[in-house]
Amino acid sequence: MLFNSLHFLVFFPIIVGLYYGLAPRWRGALLLLASYYFYMSWRAAYALLLLATTLVDYYSGYRMSQLPSKQARRPYLYLSLVSNLGTLFVFKYFNFFRDTAVQVAGTLDLPATVLPAFELLLPVGVSFYTFQSVGYIIDVYQGRLEAERNLGRFALFVAFFPQLVAGPIERGTHMLPQFRRTHPFDYGRVVSGLRLMAWGLFKKVVVADRLALLVNPVFNNPREHPEGPVLLLATLAFTFQIYGDFSGYTDMARGAARVLGFDFNLNFRQPYLSASVPEFWRRWHISLSGWFRDYVYIPLGGSRVAPVRAYGNLMAVFLISGLWHGANWTFLVWGGLHGLYLVASIWARPAREWLAQLTGLAARPGLRRVLGVGVTFGLVAYAWVFFRANSLADAVFISQHLGSGWGGLDGRQVATLLLDFSQHYRPELAIVAFAVCLMLGVEYFGRHRSLQAWVAAQPFGVRWTGYAALALLTLYLGVFNSTSFIYFQF
Repeated sequence: MLFNSLHFLVFFPIIVGLYYGLAPRWRGALLLLASYYFYMSWRAAYALLLLATTLVDYYSGYRMSQLPSKQARRPYLYLSLVSNLGTLFVFKYFNFFRDTAVQVAGTLDLPATVLPAFELLLPVGVSFYTFQSVGYIIDVYQGRLEAERNLGRFALFVAFFPQLVAGPIERGTHMLPQFRRTHPFDYGRVVSGLRLMAWGLFKKVVVADRLALLVNPVFNNPREHPEGPVLLLATLAFTFQIYGDFSGYTDMARGAARVLGFDFNLNFRQPYLSASVPEFWRRWHISLSGWFRDYVYIPLGGSRVAPVRAYGNLMAVFLISGLWHGANWTFLVWGGLHGLYLVASIWARPAREWLAQLTGLAARPGLRRVLGVGVTFGLVAYAWVFFRANSLADAVFISQHLGSGWGGLDGRQVATLLLDFSQHYRPELAIVAFAVCLMLGVEYFGRHRSLQAWVAAQPFGVRWTGYAALALLTLYLGVFNSTSFIYFQF
């Protein structure tokens, strides 16, 4: 079930009405049933996989809570890790590693035992709910969290439908106490959640899905569009498409949870205003970045080790992060690029400070930040080429041709080329530019104050005029074809 579908438009109000109409003791059961129905509407059989991993993790956590030492708990930690990571490997990575092993053996003229490929459909959201469960199990093992004794409550923590398939990846320390509390109906909270859902829907169907009409023809057939200006346009379009798509999903998830009385952690904080790549990763997909920091980077030694090893830790984290996104060399390269960006940023910090002093930028922090934002945006946008490309060969082709076709064109010819391309594939550049600027403008305005609080403080007429304008823009400019969210594939 998609947030941007008619199915969800019917499903959600029914669940909200039943939730607040039932006695508090039945609400958890309702949400659990609703969450499994939400997941089963995609493919019913895979709900059994979700249930199986939930039972293993519940049992592992429960048993660990009865044992005093880490050594005694370790077998149950391993049981959970094998269950979760084994599920990920079988469904997501087996064919990738099988094909890679065959290719390597062929290149080296070595005999290879060819295992049969698994023709399995990737369960939607499997990377998200397994990581959420792994985080819970590690916290219990480390003694940071008391194991949840109520099976239904734990199952709801794993399967809660607003964030089941694409996050944010929540921690047990944050969500389990909320599931234990009663959430009375709060008009202001419900309205606030609906506003956030409406804004997320706008970012998805108006910004992301409309930009996809420009992005897909180029990235699906890059050799038909070898012109540098067109490739650059498609790259920039995808840069904003993936932000509108993923942050739009997160806004809708956070809004739906807020309507029901729950709070999710912030997952995005104006990432394209980052003045460095490390800052970008403190603002983009914050829940995943925090997960890798706490459960991979710090256990590897973090930055408390020798510089060379610290650089290796960073590279390992980002290569794993790339592979987490998909079993494809394109994602591995994307993660590797970001790892190199971070290593270079740390290694070159003294040189940057020296250059800032030499050029006078040290005394002009505003200009220095603007330049940093520009450079960071360019690096991040280029890395998105590998994230979006269908193959490594396509990504290399686009990289090689981004700078081609500019020398023989003046500004008017470049504009004509882009306009002809955009009109051929529609939508028009003007609509896309308006939608992107509105999205960025609204979120830029919200940097220093809560937009929710600002909207709530406006007079009734101003508020409802804004709601009506957003609804009309969404209906008039939106692409309503129930396009899946990009991160559903992970």
